[in-house]
Amino acid sequence: MATALITGASSGIGFELAKVHASKGGNLVLVARNKSKLDELKMELETNYNVSVYTIGKDLSAKDAAQEVYDETTKQNIQIDYLINNAGFGDFGMFVETDWNKEYQMISLNITTLTQFTKLYLQGMVQRRNGRIMNVASTAAFQSGPTMAVYFATKAYVLSFSEAVDNEVSDKGVTVTALCPGATESGFIEAAGMQASNLIEGKKLPTSKEVAAYGYHSMMKGKTVAIHGFMDWILANSSRFVPRALTVLLTRKIVDRVA
Repeated sequence: MATALITGASSGIGFELAKVHASKGGNLVLVARNKSKLDELKMELETNYNVSVYTIGKDLSAKDAAQEVYDETTKQNIQIDYLINNAGFGDFGMFVETDWNKEYQMISLNITTLTQFTKLYLQGMVQRRNGRIMNVASTAAFQSGPTMAVYFATKAYVLSFSEAVDNEVSDKGVTVTALCPGATESGFIEAAGMQASNLIEGKKLPTSKEVAAYGYHSMMKGKTVAIHGFMDWILANSSRFVPRALTVLLTRKIVDRVA
C-alpha cells in the first residue's frame, strides 16, 4: 500500500485523513507544528491498523519548511506516493484592520509551502508514473470574500494551481485533486475567529470525518475538483451565472458577522 504524506495532520480534516489512509493499510508521514499530538496519533494508528507512521514537527509557514521535510523523508528513504497538502488557516475581519504578520504566514502556508511540496514530490511521482496529490482548497476559491479577503484569495490560487498541474500530468500516471469543502466542524473556525460569522452561527456543519472520507475517495478516483455537499456545490457554481459584483455582495452577507 502507498505511503501518504499529510500536512496539518494534528487535528481536523488532516487528522481524519490520516485515519482513513491507515484504515486502508497505508503507511504515513504526518507533519504539523504540534509533534506531541502527531505522536499520539502515531501510536493510535500503528496499534489499530498495524501500519508505520513517521512524524515531523514543523512550522510549515516558515521559509524552506517544505524543502526541510522533503530532505528528511529522502534521508529516511521514505517514498511518498500520495501527497495531501491539508495544512492551512484563515483570518476573519476587515483587511484594513487585520494583522499583516498573520496574513503573511497565511500566504506562506496556504500558497508557498503547498506549491513547493507539490513541486518537490511531483517530480518523483512523474518519474515513477504513479502518484496522487490532493490540495485542500475551499468553496471560498470560487469567489472573492469580503471579511476574509486574503484567505479567499489563497484558496482561489490553490484551486487554479491544482487544476493546471492536473492537466499537465494527466498523461503521466499522476492525478491532482483540489478538495473544496465548505464550512466544516473543525478547529479552523476558532483559529480564524469566525464563531460570530453568519456562515457558522446556528448552522449544522459537516464533520471533519465526513469531509475527509469524501476527499480521500475523490483523490483515489482522480477527480480534479471535489466539492463536498450538494448545497456547497450549488454555492460554488452559482458564481458562474451571477455577475461578479453581485457575487461579492452576497458573499459579504453570508460571511459577515451576525447582526
